[in-house]
Amino acid sequence: MATPTGISVIVVGAGFGGLTTAIECHRQGHKVTIYESFPQLKTLGDIISFGANAGRIYHRWSEGAIAKRLRALCIDLSSYGFRIHKYDTGEVVHHQRSPPGPDDAPIFNGHRGELHEVVFNYARDELGIPINLGHHVKEYFEDENEAGIVLKDGTRVTADVVIGADGVRSKARELVLGYVDKPKSSGYAVWRAWFPNEDMIKDPRTKEFCENGDTFNGWIGPDVHFLFSTIKGGKDCCWVLTHKDEHDIDESWVFPGKLEDVYRVLEGWDPVCKAIVEKTPAVVDWKLVYRDPLPTWVSKHARILLVGDAAHPFLPTSAQGATQAMEDGVTIAVCLKKAGKENVPGAVRVHQEIRYVARSQGASRANMVIGTNALRLFKKRARRPGIGGTRPTGRRCLRILRVFPSAARIGSITMTLRRWPRIRSMMCSRR
Repeated sequence: MATPTGISVIVVGAGFGGLTTAIECHRQGHKVTIYESFPQLKTLGDIISFGANAGRIYHRWSEGAIAKRLRALCIDLSSYGFRIHKYDTGEVVHHQRSPPGPDDAPIFNGHRGELHEVVFNYARDELGIPINLGHHVKEYFEDENEAGIVLKDGTRVTADVVIGADGVRSKARELVLGYVDKPKSSGYAVWRAWFPNEDMIKDPRTKEFCENGDTFNGWIGPDVHFLFSTIKGGKDCCWVLTHKDEHDIDESWVFPGKLEDVYRVLEGWDPVCKAIVEKTPAVVDWKLVYRDPLPTWVSKHARILLVGDAAHPFLPTSAQGATQAMEDGVTIAVCLKKAGKENVPGAVRVHQEIRYVARSQGASRANMVIGTNALRLFKKRARRPGIGGTRPTGRRCLRILRVFPSAARIGSITMTLRRWPRIRSMMCSRR
């Protein structure tokens, strides 16, 4: 048990970012309380991914016990790997093996609701962190000495710092920015589904996916990809399919999809794809939206801080949204511990200095710029004179992406260009 710091923390939001922030604050000795608008815990959603950087955090909790609980619920591709098919013929063009990772940095892919329940119960039941469900936050406020929230019933609650982990439609963000920023459409959406395997096993065209344990298959087509996996030894099935977004952005970010629309996109595809979709009882249409990087995540008096999707919403194609929210939680907890109760604003500002640049760029539209789009951007800026040498040509940029894949995955292309002289010297040492 950490020595109490005397710092009181309010966390708004009990998603992965909010829970991790609370857990890490508790571990550092802060007094933390969570407020969440949902009236009860529900196992919502479908597949979610956590990178090895999140795995390191999970591994530290309860001496690895939490990571073990999560692993039991997640897909295990150590035997099957990832098989990539041609979209029309179904031919397997690449079989990507899944080598075992380090025990202290596991990768998790599982049902969002099930994994969230494990973390939620750990925070509430094992650590004793107060989680107030059904408490809608109407307002945020602060002065030089404290910050607080106003609940829907008028109750005012104060603390040394308030951390807004209230998601993409964050109310805290309005106070920090002083205005309401609207999301922008990427031009794409994703159909998503999760369902049991009963009908899959009955169909000879699809039963192989449920009789071989955990599996992961992808069909890559023109401007579209279809990903399908089985989990828990083939008992559960899930798939996602990208498509052009034809709906107005103000309607909804998530709404029921129509299977007939899915069938139209899959016309001319490997018949197995349609056979999988036919077993789906319902599908959700998930809009891929993004926000430009915010000018700040910190309020005027540095008593309110945005973390996770409230600060830097990631597109799901990055597979880093929840993971980066968790990293935010670890960082602010440590910063508060180092600064102490007398310098909470300093801790909040240092957190932003540590986290802001890479996360803002990663969450911007640049995280859509991968593959050929990344090459196009690099070529456009190629051979411009820069400090310490010439910027890389398109061909050499591809090499950068191979050596430093995070430049494409996280979207830090601009930073890669700015740091080209240093990166060039690092690449030379890798030859």
